[in-house]
Amino acid sequence: MLELIEPEAEVFNVWEVRKDFPILSQIVNGKDLVYLDNANTTQKPECVIQALDTYYREYNSNIHRATHTLSARADKAFDEGRKTVQHFLQAARSEEIIFVRNATEGINLVAQTYGRKFIGEGDEILISAMEHHANIVPWQILCEEKGAILKVIPINDNGEIIYEEYLRLLGPRTKIVGIVQMSNALGTINPVKQMIADAHQIGIPVLVDAAQSAYHMKVDVQDLDCDFLVFSGHKVYGPTGIGVLYGKRHLLEVMPPWMGGGDMIRSVTFERTIFAELPFKFEAGTPHIAGVIGLTAAINYITALGLDKIALYEADLMEYGTNVLSQVPDLTIIGNASEKASVLSFVMRDVHPHDIGTVLDEEGIAVRTGQHCAHPVMQRFGVSATVRASLACYNTKDELDRLVDGLSKVYEIFG
Repeated sequence: MLELIEPEAEVFNVWEVRKDFPILSQIVNGKDLVYLDNANTTQKPECVIQALDTYYREYNSNIHRATHTLSARADKAFDEGRKTVQHFLQAARSEEIIFVRNATEGINLVAQTYGRKFIGEGDEILISAMEHHANIVPWQILCEEKGAILKVIPINDNGEIIYEEYLRLLGPRTKIVGIVQMSNALGTINPVKQMIADAHQIGIPVLVDAAQSAYHMKVDVQDLDCDFLVFSGHKVYGPTGIGVLYGKRHLLEVMPPWMGGGDMIRSVTFERTIFAELPFKFEAGTPHIAGVIGLTAAINYITALGLDKIALYEADLMEYGTNVLSQVPDLTIIGNASEKASVLSFVMRDVHPHDIGTVLDEEGIAVRTGQHCAHPVMQRFGVSATVRASLACYNTKDELDRLVDGLSKVYEIFG
């Protein structure tokens, strides 16, 4: 099997890929940029930048509101974007794709529509201890409003869900499970397909946060059988301010609108409003048209590269990064799950992560330092913050060597 995988991995030419990303060629603080903050946001290929430029230069117009030529061109590009996302997620229908600002808004939409309608006093919402704040706070707000209870699946010292505890917490009062597919702070890849199957055994719907996973691996919503799934465009090499909520049609149809306004209605009188059909019921007002067009270009780009090839390349890069960081004195990697991808979070004894990040920046190396919108994860591992180096398809082993060299500078200053 390995003999079949290795040639496939060699087909991925990272040096050719890097040419597609103009920002990577710049100099920062007198050094070639090493960008290792991809879990925060990825850089954009030329095709995405060009798609945005072409829209604004050549056919900028609102959609679904006019009959002139520019509007028709914008309509077509926007509608094709929805179909592109449908195929990217392997959704059954294009109307199951709702455009939102980001994964955070998608989760809030579900909490404030499905949650408000179907969750009541004493009911339980189940999430994990490794969730991003975006999959914690909306449920806390709902629990406070409804008198529901938020329950948390614990994780072990490697940063993995304790599965028997998950099964124990599932029960007749559980009304929804919200689970991250890949942790932004630990890199852990959760067994979401099995978790969904176990929840469905007792009729519990599951929302999957795919903000981190969608640009590292194939995400097939029909294979997962998830009820809801969210991701953000800016993490999949697309623009900021655009995201996607996928929902099974039968669930979206019974959910009330979250926002009211233009384009989400069929008719309006002062006595009554009749809402539009899916997906427009959840897309009030002028959408981020350019964002959808840029997202389409980004999805087409990574689809052409091949997510399987990207995953193989990044797995090799991740193994190399883990090995070289493990040799750095007094460095501890936080999160050592057996299933893990593209996130290297670590601490160094007696040196604050912010100081590490500042020194690395002077060396032209961009990482993230802090709590990564995951305060409970930091509390679980007893650290105030971590340094996070996160990988993407354009990173190289040479850049990871630069990271290690940068950490030696930290020792020169603080050691």
